[in-house]
Formats: sequence, C-alpha cells, structure tokens
Amino acid sequence: MKKRKRIIKDKKLRGEWAESVFIARASEQGLAVSKPWGESHSFDCVVGRPGKFAAVQVKSTIAKLESGKGYICSTSSSHKAYRAGAFDFLAAYVVLEDAWYIIPAKEIRGLKSISLCTEGKEAKYEEYREAWDLLREASGVKEEASAGDGQAEVVVVRPDSAVGRLEAAMSFFRRRIERSQVDPTKETDHRG
Repeated sequence: MKKRKRIIKDKKLRGEWAESVFIARASEQGLAVSKPWGESHSFDCVVGRPGKFAAVQVKSTIAKLESGKGYICSTSSSHKAYRAGAFDFLAAYVVLEDAWYIIPAKEIRGLKSISLCTEGKEAKYEEYREAWDLLREASGVKEEASAGDGQAEVVVVRPDSAVGRLEAAMSFFRRRIERSQVDPTKETDHRG
C-alpha cells in the first residue's frame, strides 16, 4: 500500500478533514449523513433517517504504537473520557492504513484511548474494522431496499481503493440521475 505523501499535522484541521472523509465513505455505504451546525455537540455526525438516527463521534489517528504494530487513537475530549450517552458510535479513521473502525460507544466507555490495527491480544477492535453494517442496522437502512417501497435504493459498495471509491460515487450519481429522469410519454399537465 502506498503511504500518503502529505499528512495534515494540525490536529484540528486533520479532524475536520476526517469528518469529511467519514461523510463521503458513509455515503458510499448507502447511509444518509448529516453534520450538526457548530461544535457544541458531543458527536460530529448523525447517520440515519427520520425516526432512526445514530450519533457518531469521528476521530482519526496517525500516531503509531511504540511496538510499531498498530496505532493509538484518542477516545476522549479535552483529556476526559466521554460521558455515557454522548454518542452511539465511534468512527475511528487510521489515516496511514486508510481503515475505518465503527465501534459501538459501549465498547469504549470510560476509555481515553484505544489501540487499532494491532496484532495478537491487543487486536481488541479488529472485529469493528470497516463494520459499516453496524451503522446501517442502527439507522434502519436496508441493504436491499426495493425502489417501490418508499425507500431509496441502497447499493452497498465496499471499494478497496481511491479509484474504486470514485467509480462507486460515479455509479451512485448515475443511478440517481436515471431515476430522476421523467418519461415524457407519462408526463401530465397539473395546471388544471
């Protein structure tokens, strides 16, 4: 895997960038994502649909563990662990591995940091690597919804490269355009 040539050094700027990457990746996974206004919330994004939302705290890391076998990711705010109920899921992005961890909040409650991409007994969170299905389930998104049941069609894509993600995004927009085009032979005049 190629290493990223440029890393955003400023933690605040890197955090904002990671939030935008999360929004793009979640959208690729067929999830509706909203960003609350301001920074006074204990979560960064909301995933879901009316009546079924999941609050997500987004974190990113480039900090390698001393062992070199993983990365340390902060799960705190201002050096304090988040309170219970502050969010539903942690979305942790390991920048150098281009890997997302979608971790239920109950799994990290009370912790100030966690180890990710590790081997052996320290690989506690590997089951949550790219676990987008947890967000789909929590937000009530069906993987195979039919277009006629009132829900938009969801096509789940798990691209493994930037080119794959770009192709997935193009396919998504192509389907949206095709669905929105009106058949002129079925058009009606609603002017009365």
